[in-house]
Amino acid sequence: MNKIFRIILLVVTCLAVGYISSMVTRTGVTTWFPTIEKPIFNPPSWVFAPVWTILYIMMGIAAGLVWNQIEFEKETVKKALLFFATQLFLNALWSYLFFGLHNPLLSFLEIIILWLMIFETYTQFAKINKIAGYLFIPYIAWVSFATVLNGSIWWLNR
Repeated sequence: MNKIFRIILLVVTCLAVGYISSMVTRTGVTTWFPTIEKPIFNPPSWVFAPVWTILYIMMGIAAGLVWNQIEFEKETVKKALLFFATQLFLNALWSYLFFGLHNPLLSFLEIIILWLMIFETYTQFAKINKIAGYLFIPYIAWVSFATVLNGSIWWLNR
């Protein structure tokens, strides 16, 4: 499999996970989310789709760059991609817990685990490919903000 194909495959995979997650999110955003208290720093709803689209593209590129090193560092790459797959699953699960189940506490606990998995993925990726590591920094920053936002929403609505 060539390098470009690997990157494209992982970008498409990340965007597909994002799209599936958005199906749960869309319903919650229009029905439940407007009825709960939110902190003053809650961004407008239109911000989330473009931010997540960019982040999913960056995640896919990063994972593709790491995958492209499989011939040289097989076990290290496999380990890094396992962390990547785990954090991607947790990313999708968060949407279900928050918007599907309407459970800010459970989603807050889950996003802390998600953040830790993202950080470990970043650490693993940076060892293999510096650019892949750099591509994860905006994702870490956004999920850090989302963690504070999620925790604040839970606190305001407990």
